[in-house]
Amino acid sequence: MTAEPPTRAADPAVSRYLRYLEAERNASPHTLSNYRRDIGQFAAFLWKTSPNPPLPWDRADRYAARGFLVGFQKQNCAPTTTARKISSLRSFYRFLMREDLVKANPFSGLMLPKRARKLPAVLGIGEVNRLLAAPLKGAGRTRSAPWNDYSPLRDAAVLELLYSTGMRVSELTGLADEQVDWLASVVRVRGKGKKERLCPYGRPAHRALRAAVEARDRFLATRAAGGKPAALFINRRGGRLTSRSVERLLKQYAISAGLNPGLSPHALRHSFATHMLDAGADLRSVQELLGHASLSTTQIYTHVSVERLKRVYEEAHPRA
Repeated sequence: MTAEPPTRAADPAVSRYLRYLEAERNASPHTLSNYRRDIGQFAAFLWKTSPNPPLPWDRADRYAARGFLVGFQKQNCAPTTTARKISSLRSFYRFLMREDLVKANPFSGLMLPKRARKLPAVLGIGEVNRLLAAPLKGAGRTRSAPWNDYSPLRDAAVLELLYSTGMRVSELTGLADEQVDWLASVVRVRGKGKKERLCPYGRPAHRALRAAVEARDRFLATRAAGGKPAALFINRRGGRLTSRSVERLLKQYAISAGLNPGLSPHALRHSFATHMLDAGADLRSVQELLGHASLSTTQIYTHVSVERLKRVYEEAHPRA
């Protein structure tokens, strides 16, 4: 079920569709990769041995589409994964119909699997404070070289900025110096769909970011690399810090702070939104800050707050 036909990249209909997504829908490389893979898996399901392109997409019917869905369900794939594949192929066939390449959409009307409504993991304010303090614990004793000076300051700034702005980790690692407005304490972030938004950050994040950038520049000066830095946050080789690196450093600091080592960077985004709503921020403002296209996506955090109130009630009320 996970195989892809070798001809899928050469198929003209697929190529046209991916160009359409990139040019007119402003799709990211990650989105394009997912769509390409989903279409390739459906082609592999339809034709065990790949025919030469152009592939006969009009031969797929509702039974084939349903069989494709059942195959993933039998593999116990997450409902979100299965739903994304069906949505990808439904969109692909809508495009083929507009281009007069097929007469019907076999995925139209196909019921998507129900998604479990999981509440996001949220840290308490005390837990956030312990995590944010972890990078600089003992940092003064280890400063013996520019990298050892920069590394803990960078990590502290990374965690502070994630929590202070609620940005995604991919948005943070994509930042460059010119996206930071130091006077206004605002970062210009490029989010999903290449949409830009402004994310204000607080005084602790401002101080941490200032210290990290100054230490970074001292570190780069020792390398005699010249030119402007590759990114706002860099690795030991002078290149851009990656999302995977942020995940690793968060795991390290979660352990030292006595928190769950399985904590993901997204937990700081969840915590940002929940703490803002708990403190009285309105839902629309939090939606804007998070960069959510739909208000319904942001509403999950109101459920988190209600669940927390229910737990407090059950623990404290004598007749709960």
